Amino acid sequence: MAEEVSPLAEAQRAARPATDATRRMQARVRESLPFEDRAAFDNARRGFIASLDPLTIRHYRSDRVVYDLSRMGFLEAQAPDTVNPSLWRQAQLNALYHGLFEVVPGIYQVRSFDIANMTLIRGDTGWVVIDPLTSREASAAALALANEHLGERPVAAVIITHSHIDHYGGVLGVVSAEDAAAGRVPVVAPAGFVEESMSENVMAGNVMSRRATYMYGNLLRPGEQGFVSTGLGAALSMGSVGFVVPNDLVHETGETRVLDGVAVEFQMTPGTEAPAEMVFYFPAFRALCMSEITSHHQHNLYTPRGAQVRDALAWSAQIQESIDRFGERLEVHFASHHWPTWGQAAVVDYLERQRDLYKFIHDQSLRLANHGYNMDEIAEQLELPPELARDFSSRGYYGTLNHGAKAVYVKYLGHFDGNPANLNPHPPTASAHRYLEFMGGADAVVEKAGASYAAGDYRWVAQVLNHVMMAYPSHAAARALLADAYEQLGYQAESAPWRNFYLCGALELRQGVPAGSAQQVSADVADNMPLDDLFKVMAVRLNADTARDVHLAINLHFTDSGQRRLLEVRRSVLHAFPDRRSDVAQATLELSSKNFKRLLLGAATGVSLVTSGELKVTGDLGALATLGGLFDTFDRRFPIVTPRQMPGS
Repeated sequence: MAEEVSPLAEAQRAARPATDATRRMQARVRESLPFEDRAAFDNARRGFIASLDPLTIRHYRSDRVVYDLSRMGFLEAQAPDTVNPSLWRQAQLNALYHGLFEVVPGIYQVRSFDIANMTLIRGDTGWVVIDPLTSREASAAALALANEHLGERPVAAVIITHSHIDHYGGVLGVVSAEDAAAGRVPVVAPAGFVEESMSENVMAGNVMSRRATYMYGNLLRPGEQGFVSTGLGAALSMGSVGFVVPNDLVHETGETRVLDGVAVEFQMTPGTEAPAEMVFYFPAFRALCMSEITSHHQHNLYTPRGAQVRDALAWSAQIQESIDRFGERLEVHFASHHWPTWGQAAVVDYLERQRDLYKFIHDQSLRLANHGYNMDEIAEQLELPPELARDFSSRGYYGTLNHGAKAVYVKYLGHFDGNPANLNPHPPTASAHRYLEFMGGADAVVEKAGASYAAGDYRWVAQVLNHVMMAYPSHAAARALLADAYEQLGYQAESAPWRNFYLCGALELRQGVPAGSAQQVSADVADNMPLDDLFKVMAVRLNADTARDVHLAINLHFTDSGQRRLLEVRRSVLHAFPDRRSDVAQATLELSSKNFKRLLLGAATGVSLVTSGELKVTGDLGALATLGGLFDTFDRRFPIVTPRQMPGS
């Protein structure tokens, strides 16, 4: 458990204004970029049909608001000193242009009802829906808006572009799990979608969702000193997340489909923005959907919430392949985020710039690595060439050049820089105590950091006071000054995730870790999760110390599918062997796969299932209790800017 840290005194909790150093930083940004270029604003408003006023979306089972842009009106003003003016411009484009838009006749987008766009293609009988957002509430609201203004039509097919949750989590708002499972509504996704979506959002889901609260600014109040954008979109909906297994997988570039009379040509782009991703072209509309491969910003090669490092070279090459395959045939480009680009020449020019952006980061990061620079040194000196640096669609509103360079380094060379001093360093708290002893103690460090803050060296203040936090998280003066430094760094950041990380860090230092509950997989996700993925999740939750001397074997017979498994825990490792049983197993369980998922994920108990007749146990009933006691539960809101207690300390 982490040390309990009380909130700071009332006077230390208030947000601070921008300092002189921050104001000078914002002035340099205003002078360096072509803010007079308003073409993006024209494109963002083009084709507008209707929106909701106010744009608030409520939970489908309660009155809780899961998405709210009604508080973003402050973005109508000029950029204040507390927000990087370039990020302010992106925030305006994301939040102020929301609703239903016509891309071309027959293709429509609902934008800024979530962090992503939902696209609707008019088919012969219904809608072909592309990327049904993060939550069922957001996607249902988007579909309802389209039906209201374009005429009521059923959903005839769903295309999921890739394995990130903001592109499929709202699927149950547009199609039922039963219709998807029965194939009555085609649900098309790239090969590997199920494995990658489960790996990213379930197996690593707890730590990733905690870090995502920082990255997307969920804890911040909208305002000039708080949340202004995610960069990628206006905001993230916080509603009900679901999952269905696609019933039609695309495996190879060149495959085609006809969905409700709409022809689609696919290009596979795995290992780029997502491990499982695809882009596609609609010949009848001369329209290219680039998924999330291209957006109107620099994307993440490494995402701060945590994810697999992305391949910048493959990313660039896939954009070039799109140009080669579709460039001469297209008239419009649209994507899963932001606004479209119209006109063949304009689209190709935009794609070429995006192509060169990622290749530049790849090539120049490796060039400097081959000179012997480590990833921090590379990130510090890398600068985009002027033609890209002055292109707003290459700016780091979401990804950054700093993290992009580090991602390239890590992909090829890993985190170790070759210096033996960094081969096996002490963990943060142990290092912090040693640093502070060398530096003359925490009070001396705080005093010197105050001078650095006055000089505007907020990066150094953050770096050095982090040692105080890791050693003495209750040191109020250090926490207050570190919060102030994080705040100024947030004000200066052009990247929305960087701003949100810094400001959430300041908030947590001032007020403490927010209250949270134990992490749970939602019933909508669990019910449709493949069994193989469930067993992977349970293996990750197995506590090795608790299971140290346990040898447990349980035969499983799933009554709905007839499938049999041998679940075995031995040597602190969990296996689920398909089509195998043991004659010496402690118990045999007969139940449906859905009830088994609910049992292991805590949504049902063995006693309740036995009582209801939905579970039959042969052998030792205690084996089920033993199994249930082997797994960890994860706290959703663990500390980030103060230390967690190390085992044995």
